[in-house]
Amino acid sequence: MFRKYGLLGILMILFVELNFLLKIQPFAHWYFQIAWLGYILTIDALNYRLRGKSLLMNKTKEFILLFLIGAAFWWIFEFLNYGVGNWDYGSLDSGLRAGGLNFWRATIAFSTVLPAVVETFHLLEGMHVWKRFHYRRYLHVTPQLLHGMIYMGILSFLLIFLIPKLAFPLVWLAFFLLLDPLNYMHGAPSLIRHVQHGNWRFLVLLGIAGLVCGFFWEFWNYWSINKWFYNIPYLGFLKIFEMPILGYLGYIPFAWELYAMWHFVMSLHLPWRKKANASASSEF
Repeated sequence: MFRKYGLLGILMILFVELNFLLKIQPFAHWYFQIAWLGYILTIDALNYRLRGKSLLMNKTKEFILLFLIGAAFWWIFEFLNYGVGNWDYGSLDSGLRAGGLNFWRATIAFSTVLPAVVETFHLLEGMHVWKRFHYRRYLHVTPQLLHGMIYMGILSFLLIFLIPKLAFPLVWLAFFLLLDPLNYMHGAPSLIRHVQHGNWRFLVLLGIAGLVCGFFWEFWNYWSINKWFYNIPYLGFLKIFEMPILGYLGYIPFAWELYAMWHFVMSLHLPWRKKANASASSEF
């Protein structure tokens, strides 16, 4: 059964598409929030239809947490961008940094990033075509591997600020290198544990989910009034929408980072997480 809120989500997306031409205010300035909430509702309804369960219907508290924690995650990436300067928001930049309406508008927009990737991953996982993907190569996990990844993650953060013109791609890999082995070592869900058991499909589907969301982020951004622009050294050629073609590759490890960051936060011994920790699964 396709839930009715999924139809609402489709209408929200269609409205945004139409409003790219009509530019009716104030909706034109809130295109990102409307489009991505519509996307999330639509994909969640599709997940319920395919899987018989969904985040909104069966894990409502986690669904809400994805928005709240996801907003904080993206503000961390905004902080890293102060060092590399790979993207900006044009005339909105000053208001975004200073606070006020643009700050809260941006925070609401940022909050949709994590749930969009998670819902897309669940949709891909629920499609039977991916069940045929098998690659049973087991990863031998050693303390040296785990500690090496952590050191590489720490080094990545240092390089981002020391040599930003060369190390800027590490923004989309550093958190994964640092946090995923920590998650593994503390018994939390981790991508390392998936590939240790030969489950590369999880890793691949997560990367594809990042690419799918990346395409729609760039597609809707291109036609909007409020948009972001890229300033990427050496690799800023052959753009698809506003994003240089090689930049799309960053959406793959970005999805891995979000997985590692989410489960790192969920593994913390916070009072409101005790019950959830006891039943933590390896699902995103």
